[in-house]
Amino acid sequence: MSEELIGHVVVPGTFDPVTLGHLDVIARSRRMFPKVTVAVAESVAKHGTGTAFSLDERVGLVRRSVREVGIESGIQVIPFGGLLVDLCRTLDVGGVVKGLRAMTDFEYELQQADLNYHLAPDIESIFVMSNPRYGYVSSSIVRELASMGGDVSFLVTDCVRETLMAHYGR
Repeated sequence: MSEELIGHVVVPGTFDPVTLGHLDVIARSRRMFPKVTVAVAESVAKHGTGTAFSLDERVGLVRRSVREVGIESGIQVIPFGGLLVDLCRTLDVGGVVKGLRAMTDFEYELQQADLNYHLAPDIESIFVMSNPRYGYVSSSIVRELASMGGDVSFLVTDCVRETLMAHYGR
């Protein structure tokens, strides 16, 4: 059994778009680990419809949002496709951090963690409970609210809000 400390973790996600809940998990991960890579997943066929924003747009929004909230130190943002465990091996990371909002998140993430363990038992799965302020926040809720002209300023950074307004013609 290795007693080596984890110095680098990945926070993966589709981030379509990145929310204040995502940024909270990223910031909390950075407080626990010296190096955090935010891996923006290609997710071409997410929920059978694809993503609202392109991979390049999502990477750019995460980068800008990380800067906007002042947590860029020790954090890199990259795009990725393929298996998460392959990315982890390439980056030489020791863990994957996932935020959990509710039991439904836990069930899905536990299945993913179990699969990842079979593929790469040396990479730890680390779960961070959602800040209660953001427990109800999801990218799909943000997109739906923005598409109907609702105020999303309490859910996302200014750069994401502006991008959503332009995307939905508001």
